[in-house]
Amino acid sequence: MTDSQSADPTLGAMVHQLTTQVPDLIRSEIRLAQAEMTQKGKAAGIGIGMFSVAGLLGFFALATLITTAILGLANVVDAWLAALIVALVLLVAAATAGLVGKNKVSSAGPPKPELAMDGLKEDIETVKGHHRG
Repeated sequence: MTDSQSADPTLGAMVHQLTTQVPDLIRSEIRLAQAEMTQKGKAAGIGIGMFSVAGLLGFFALATLITTAILGLANVVDAWLAALIVALVLLVAAATAGLVGKNKVSSAGPPKPELAMDGLKEDIETVKGHHRG
């Protein structure tokens, strides 16, 4: 036997080494994936928080614009009448949006997958041998 042959590990030794190293490698990859997902989760959480802040600030901006409309209109009519006019405009806009939303929901039909259910019923009939062909 030469030195190069004795330095090469046998097939059995290589398989043994592989079987002991693969679980460690898998555990290491799982730990890496967990760390990566934790980091991404934290970043997503910060992003969601920032969206929440943006929504809240947008709400305050809209409220300020409504107040500005009332104050501007109060230069023409009494303040109580300006507030009433703006409130009525907002109620009309809310009612319109509500009706449009209701119509969209109604036109969507029932919340069940009718085509898939019909296909499933047809498949069952075919399997039973009662195909309507």
